[in-house]
Amino acid sequence: MVICSSSDPQQLRSLLTVFDPTSIRGVISFGVAGGLDPSLKAGDIVVATEVTAGDARWLAGLSLSEAHIARAALGRRRVVRGVLAGAEEVVVAQARKAALRRSTGAAAVDMESHIAAAYATECGLPFAALRVISDPAHRTLPSLAKDAIKPNGDIDLPLILRGVARNPRVLRGLVSTGIEFNLALRSLRGARDFLLSSLLGADAFAETEALAAAEA
Repeated sequence: MVICSSSDPQQLRSLLTVFDPTSIRGVISFGVAGGLDPSLKAGDIVVATEVTAGDARWLAGLSLSEAHIARAALGRRRVVRGVLAGAEEVVVAQARKAALRRSTGAAAVDMESHIAAAYATECGLPFAALRVISDPAHRTLPSLAKDAIKPNGDIDLPLILRGVARNPRVLRGLVSTGIEFNLALRSLRGARDFLLSSLLGADAFAETEALAAAEA
């Protein structure tokens, strides 16, 4: 089973309540994230060692071996282990990313992994998270980019066009954001098989229909 939350934490919480945990063999949070570690670039992959949100912390599965990471890196994808920070809204500003990095030590931030981790812990299920950097730590996201995301996750193109018409100076930031996001999506697609065969061990997630994924 795959759950798409469309970057809406409350929607994800609601969707998770309808599933019978006994029918699920594990939970994987799989999607994009904002970079907090300044060394990470768009398209780099973060495999969570743990997830943090406020005072709460959840450990993630660690069966991904250094050999797996080395093989993934051969495909031009940098794969690192690190902490994921959970947020209830998009962390837009570079200054906020830097502050979150200082307070948590996290490598990246997303809006789903902490919810997926809490659900897995409550239900006694194995948990893992793999996130691809879409906006690096130095990048402040244009407010228009955040506002243009529809509830279903689609992009509101007319809204973007109207915004650019009103303020053409935002175009450069939007283009940079779009390029980085596309890099992340390509890396994410390439990471799918790597994820299913490596993370938490192949046996734990052998059947796709036994998988519950919280996807950005």
